[in-house]
Amino acid sequence: MVEATGHAEDEESAAVLRTVGKVIKMYRERKGLTQAELGTAIGYSEEQVSSVERGRRAPKGQFLDAADQVLDAHGVIAGLKKDVEEARYPKKVRDLAKLEAEAVEICAYDNSVVNGLLQTEEYLRAVFGSRRPAFTEDEVEQRVAARLARQRIIDGKQMIPAFSFVHDEAILRRWVGGRMVMRRQLERLLEVGRMRNVEIQVLPLDREDNAGLGGPFHLLRLKEGTTVGHSEVQRFSRLISEAKEIQILELRYGVIRAQALPPRESLAFVEKVLGET
Repeated sequence: MVEATGHAEDEESAAVLRTVGKVIKMYRERKGLTQAELGTAIGYSEEQVSSVERGRRAPKGQFLDAADQVLDAHGVIAGLKKDVEEARYPKKVRDLAKLEAEAVEICAYDNSVVNGLLQTEEYLRAVFGSRRPAFTEDEVEQRVAARLARQRIIDGKQMIPAFSFVHDEAILRRWVGGRMVMRRQLERLLEVGRMRNVEIQVLPLDREDNAGLGGPFHLLRLKEGTTVGHSEVQRFSRLISEAKEIQILELRYGVIRAQALPPRESLAFVEKVLGET
């Protein structure tokens, strides 16, 4: 099965925000406050409170914490922060993050930019900033927050899956965001590449054969033993679960890894490029 999704807001996210708004409204009315009075008490305008209660605006954590305290909600409103945070992200990001959380192994090949799980904040801001037509400031912030949230899986604080990343050499030499941004990104690759559960490989440009010319993709091996693929091209994100498609991606990834430098040599290669940057 292949699922394609765009960037449009989805009903699931809207339903979460409507529910959060109803909860806040219920506690506000129980406390006997108007929207204007609640806004004054927590440092927000009446219009902002109204927008939140109608599910038109995703409240920030400070809003929920302050409302919880003023409305004597005893943690009910503050406890909605995780739901609201996830609702801020595009559906394709939520779907991918859920799969990554269930994975015991994540494999990724990239030939355009550094893999999203490894990007520094400066680098990913430059990536989103280069998009055309351009994102609005709110859209950039939404996507930055979503990508940084996904990166928690690699910080080692939760169950640690095994990671395998293969990057084309061209990625290391493409100065996304400028020289200093790229230097810090290369330093991040070296830092993560030294983790015991992470292998980073580089596919040099001088290789005559490159099995990854068809574009970037992920393979996520889940706890129950199944494997799911993910591919993103232009504005479309695809989750792939059909056995024949997965078999092709697994074969392709195996060849790509064989064509790339081994992990130890790859880190030495990244250090070399860093010294030249």
